Amino acid sequence: MDRSLAIEFSRITEAAALAGFTWLGRGDKNAADNAAVTAMRFMLNNINMDAEIVIGEGEIDEAPMLYIGEKLGTGKGEKVSIAVDPIDGTRMTAMGQANAISVLAAGGAETFLRAPDMYMEKLVVGPELKGMIDLNLDIEQNCRRVASRLGKSISQLTVMVLAKPRHDDVIKQIQQLGARVICIPDGDVAGSVLCCLPDSDVDMLYGIGGAPEGVVAAAAIRALGGDMQARLLPRHLVKGDTPENRQIAEQEIQRCKENGVEVNTVLPLEHLVKDDNLVFVATGITNGDLLKGIQRKDNLATTETLLIRGKSRTIRRIQSMHYLDRKDAEIYELLSE
Repeated sequence: MDRSLAIEFSRITEAAALAGFTWLGRGDKNAADNAAVTAMRFMLNNINMDAEIVIGEGEIDEAPMLYIGEKLGTGKGEKVSIAVDPIDGTRMTAMGQANAISVLAAGGAETFLRAPDMYMEKLVVGPELKGMIDLNLDIEQNCRRVASRLGKSISQLTVMVLAKPRHDDVIKQIQQLGARVICIPDGDVAGSVLCCLPDSDVDMLYGIGGAPEGVVAAAAIRALGGDMQARLLPRHLVKGDTPENRQIAEQEIQRCKENGVEVNTVLPLEHLVKDDNLVFVATGITNGDLLKGIQRKDNLATTETLLIRGKSRTIRRIQSMHYLDRKDAEIYELLSE
């Protein structure tokens, strides 16, 4: 992945974050997502590359989306595959809550898993725990393996879990072991990255969330030397075995077959992200543990972006000041209407 493209991608998430920020606290998560998608698509189409969305966001909740198979860029230059979530944390953006980010991973044509936008079970740890997790084991066994490798007692272990009703039993089980549980409403991409940073207190992340977020997170985890296992889950196994969910699940399973991917099967990190020819980039929308949120006064906006290159394992934090002229301001205001 060309170094100049990496910088271009940081401009993409900055634009999406600024657009989504116009909907901060307004209670409409789809409108925030639509603004970020529109800005991201516009910016991507102005880059000299031959790009394709291989896993996108939107189908699960019928939100706006950069759709799977969509071609982007000018069509000239390097072939690029993109896994994207214009806003990881649309509800947090709409409610003015912490840890919302705009995020994108880009790599070579065959770098990322190709799968529909469906549910994915995820287990993530940092570099020192590589090889110690196994989704075929229950959460207690994984907690004990992780604690043992770290030389910690279970009571010293910190596990991050998505705060969803489907995780209530898992959360109770971890707490009964004596471990500390940090529950987050959304935003498992940021949580996954935190597991891999040396100054983080998070030892492990577990949750069933979106596959796009899982693949994007896997890019950062691979670049940072961490470890992850995942499992694609048909909708009826997550949201309830109703006729409607069964019908959606059948479509998901068929699309997985077309892409040569099995559902209900543990996928190691190497299947999610096949090589190090990648870039991971994320820009904060609201303040969080991973990134600072946007600060805007009049037409001056400040953003913080995390940029990770896979081959060099270079980690950059980019703080940018955006002097939005009248044209820029009008664009973002239109996106907020």
